[in-house]
Amino acid sequence: MAASQADYKDRQFLAVIGDEDSVTGLLLAGIGHVTNPPDSQKNFLVVDSKTETAAIEAAFESFTTQRKDIGIVLINQHVADKIRYRIDTYTAAFPTILEIPSKEHPYDPEKDSVLRRVRRLFGE
Repeated sequence: MAASQADYKDRQFLAVIGDEDSVTGLLLAGIGHVTNPPDSQKNFLVVDSKTETAAIEAAFESFTTQRKDIGIVLINQHVADKIRYRIDTYTAAFPTILEIPSKEHPYDPEKDSVLRRVRRLFGE
């Protein structure tokens, strides 16, 4: 099913879920956004060793279903591994989920949900 223009025309922001270095770099690049009060939702989540999986899931849920202004969600691959079942079952076109590497954790293409879907389409 092709996405209509109404599905993506208001999606103007990136969101990021990742470690401090990744989020800081992307915020310095200008992706940071906070919605107007009273709820003031941020489009980023900094994940460290103390961050609970429930908080990561809540941010993922917020960015993918509640916020209609986000077009792409960037997530560090090692963080995506914590909610892999949510990433793998996500099928919507918008927002698009992209797994990115981090400084401390190398990128593994075998874990990337997008690459696995592409391989299935080509019968690999």
